[in-house]
Amino acid sequence: AYLAPQAARRALGAALHPASRFSPYGLPGLPLDLNLKEGYSPLAGDLLAGNTLLPGMAATNGSGWCIFVYNLAPETEENILWQLFGPFGAVQNVKVIRDLQTNKCKGFGFVTMTNYEEALVAIQSLNGYTLGNRVLQVSFKTNNRKV
Repeated sequence: AYLAPQAARRALGAALHPASRFSPYGLPGLPLDLNLKEGYSPLAGDLLAGNTLLPGMAATNGSGWCIFVYNLAPETEENILWQLFGPFGAVQNVKVIRDLQTNKCKGFGFVTMTNYEEALVAIQSLNGYTLGNRVLQVSFKTNNRKV
């Protein structure tokens, strides 16, 4: 089926766009090089040592690991989270939670990654990362609900 160029961009999202095309919020001086730690290597065993799945951590019915991202700026778009998490492994889904009236980000979102180890390395690398002028808080989503 033929998709109009705009529809194709929307349907395939980050798959069609090289990471260099987007700049987080268009702010000068923000690095697009997402090698967040000098000397970082996903093969370094110490990042995964001793980490086990804790009760309450949410796996999304065998289809991936849901990661909670907090302290996002109001102008955050989904493509920013694709760019942040993509270098760590396969990202299945990204959702930025928005205010229904203003359509601005409410300050948090979710990223679903296929592989537990890749999700763990992404969390350990991005928790505390400064995006724009905000320090992100990144963790596995828990199923705790307020009563």
